[in-house]
Amino acid sequence: MADSSKTPQTISLGQLLKKNVRSYSMFIMLALIFIVFAVMTNGINFSPRNVSNIFMQNSYILILASGMVLVLIIGNIDLSVGSIAAFTGAIAAMIYNTGFGLIPTVIFTMLIGAVIGVWQGYWIAFMRVPSFIVTLSGMLLFRGLTYIITNVSPVSLRDDGFARITSGFISPEGLMLGETHLLPWLVGIALAIFAVASSYFTRQNQKRKGFTIAPISAFVLRNVFIVALIAILSWKFAEFRGLPIVGIVLAIVVTILTFVTNRTVFGRYVYAVGGNARSAKLSGINAELVEFFVFVVMGSLAGLAGLVFTGYMNSALPQAGQLFELDAIASVFIGGASMSGGIGTVIGAIVGGLVMGVINNGMSLMNIGSDWQYVVKALVLLFAVFYDIYTRRKAGLA
Repeated sequence: MADSSKTPQTISLGQLLKKNVRSYSMFIMLALIFIVFAVMTNGINFSPRNVSNIFMQNSYILILASGMVLVLIIGNIDLSVGSIAAFTGAIAAMIYNTGFGLIPTVIFTMLIGAVIGVWQGYWIAFMRVPSFIVTLSGMLLFRGLTYIITNVSPVSLRDDGFARITSGFISPEGLMLGETHLLPWLVGIALAIFAVASSYFTRQNQKRKGFTIAPISAFVLRNVFIVALIAILSWKFAEFRGLPIVGIVLAIVVTILTFVTNRTVFGRYVYAVGGNARSAKLSGINAELVEFFVFVVMGSLAGLAGLVFTGYMNSALPQAGQLFELDAIASVFIGGASMSGGIGTVIGAIVGGLVMGVINNGMSLMNIGSDWQYVVKALVLLFAVFYDIYTRRKAGLA
């Protein structure tokens, strides 16, 4: 006799949209903002060069946002990531200038960031000092240490190899068709196949276990959207200079963190602790250890972001990292994370960061000053948080 509890249930497209309105709205917001600026800039913001520049100019914020979403999911905050990025970026430049190779420098810098995460995570998780206080202290501490080790002067790099992390491209000469770089298309095709296959097997697994699944129309629309997005990015990269190295770095970070949050026990623990830490502890979850490791991950990603920004500027600046933490936090909230914790995704944080990046880029193309850019970003952030509160009240969660 079949187990009725294993019979999959299909919800309607309307129910799916209502249930995931927060998730879908951020993608709609990004598309609308891009279209608006395309009209206002006569399509300049959609040029291959500009699309590549958006990723390069915002890469370090997107890396920070990928880690910050984990911090906010567990109900904490990290105000120190900008100062840590400045500190580790300066150390990375100094290490590289001694003759260290690029890869060892990257690894060593991320390890330094992880050690800083151990320091802050210990105080927050085990000594129960509020994360606001610990990371505020860290913001001041590592800003001061940055000024000390740099003597408040930029640290120039010995060559341009370091800058390739952020501004370099991969484009083998054998993979050219006229002026078109074929590597982005090959990578894009591989990613599209992987995304569709992963979505299909996930759906089949949910059906076998009797979970509620989306209708086939929603499944098709979702995958068409993903494939179209990958195709557009592949097209734009192929028409410019090839595959950005920083895009590969960001893709690796996002893939690893998405896998961890969606497919691992640790990821489930992160959401459980963020949803209700007391209940998680009663269920046998070591909430303190989860918090500790989240800050270790955040520290290592702050180190990577500092290294990427140093490559972007082609020197380590003592004032680097100013307001990075606020941009990262804003990206996460715009990307659908909740103020109360327990809700948020890495992909959402990336989309939120791109929303901020596209706004900055579009206003710069229109020659609008940084003063008005701050005003617009502030209003977007306020709207995003209000939208979170409004949807939670409507759902009876607040």
